[in-house]
Amino acid sequence: MEKILKKIVAITFLMTLAFKVFAPTSESLIVVRNFPVQPYKNLIHAIGMVETQYDTLAYNPLEEAVGYFQIRPIRLEDYNSRTGSTYSRQDLFNYNISEKIFLYYATEIGPYDFERIAKTWNGSGKNTILYWDQVKKFL
Repeated sequence: MEKILKKIVAITFLMTLAFKVFAPTSESLIVVRNFPVQPYKNLIHAIGMVETQYDTLAYNPLEEAVGYFQIRPIRLEDYNSRTGSTYSRQDLFNYNISEKIFLYYATEIGPYDFERIAKTWNGSGKNTILYWDQVKKFL
């Protein structure tokens, strides 16, 4: 019985020592920050460059297009009716609101077809091919 007790004490001592050696201390605490996945980040950059060269205050009087993404009144009206939002053209100068609207339409297509997203964002017709060629330069 004494032998077993000595073995238990020895094992307990060794385990305590091992835990002390390998246990993390408050000085070895590592905090890892996970950044959110942003699948549209590069596309947003490219479209911003093509549309306005990153100018959130841009305005195109010919199309009445507003802000960083050059959102036209018909797109804003469509977005508001689909989502129940009440954004005005003035709100489109706010980058975060404009980005929210762009992402709404981009996510309908999905993050893996930048060409289709860009062409759809631009409109329709032959100009979308030229538009996509411009966007590709900045991806």
